[in-house]
Amino acid sequence: MDIAYIPSPSTGVIHLGPIPLRGYAFCIIIGVFVAVWLGNKRWIARGGKPGTVADIAVWAVPFGLVGGRLYHVITDYQLYFGEGRNWVDAFKIWEGGLGIWGAIALGAVGAWIGCRLRGIPLPAWADALAPGIALAQACGRWGNWFNQELYGRATDLPWAVEISAGPNRDAGTYHPTFLYESLWCIGVAVLVIWADRRFKLGHGRAFALYVAAYCVGRGWIEYMRVDEAHHILGVRLNVWTSIVVFVLAVIYFVLSAKLRPGREEVVEPDASGGEGGKDGKDGKAAVEAKAKDKDKAKAEGRTEDKAALEAADAGPKDSAPALAQGAVKADLRKPAVDAEAPEADKS
Repeated sequence: MDIAYIPSPSTGVIHLGPIPLRGYAFCIIIGVFVAVWLGNKRWIARGGKPGTVADIAVWAVPFGLVGGRLYHVITDYQLYFGEGRNWVDAFKIWEGGLGIWGAIALGAVGAWIGCRLRGIPLPAWADALAPGIALAQACGRWGNWFNQELYGRATDLPWAVEISAGPNRDAGTYHPTFLYESLWCIGVAVLVIWADRRFKLGHGRAFALYVAAYCVGRGWIEYMRVDEAHHILGVRLNVWTSIVVFVLAVIYFVLSAKLRPGREEVVEPDASGGEGGKDGKDGKAAVEAKAKDKDKAKAEGRTEDKAALEAADAGPKDSAPALAQGAVKADLRKPAVDAEAPEADKS
């Protein structure tokens, strides 16, 4: 009796004339767009400018792709530099092979450069983008389905994925670990969004939560895979990486909560119309000072001095000329008051 299973595509590429359209590349591109779209919405909600996330992603994405490929090639060097291998294949990124650890690490370097150029804090940007990165991974994992790679142990479960015979693989039905990780990443994105709204995570803690939660899932999913990998003490290298990165993420989360509790009040200078200075504090102080000056003028009964009130409303930029004009008017009235004073004494 035939069992149910998830069929794999017969090919991972469709040729549009001389142009190859690869499923793996499409999954990566879709993931990037999803991450930028959601990250932009979250950045604006935190008080940032529209388009800032995309501007910084221009730096982060290329760095991330290079980092992901480097990690894969370094940790699986035997696939490209072993006997009978062609080192040129190391550059064929469309055939699959991106390590998320390298992508996040080097992508963070690119994001840091972009954030420095825009004068915004990297942790705040990372918090806004965290759930979008998880969704991008969920999309990208389907590229493994197109390439029939990174599956788990053989199984006859109804949701097993069918793998056809090919280089370094045997035909059969296997655990669809790409599907498990895709669903896990969606759950991580939901978790980060919920926790961020519930606890007002800031200063990089939403990103740390994403990293820790992803590592938990990656650990048990990696343990199911049967593709070739390096082992340390009988455990796959990526499992050890998950453990180390999980510990580092938790340590950062705890220390950040103690040292910098709460969330950033201002994530992008001048995002509210150019009134803020460093961290937006100068603009806030100017507005408060302006309101206090106006209230003080009214309390002292100087409402007839229109120049002073207009200066208070105009702000620091126009206050000096207006106040000077009011002072001149006050001086012109003084002689008249002094001249009438002796007559009042006589009476």
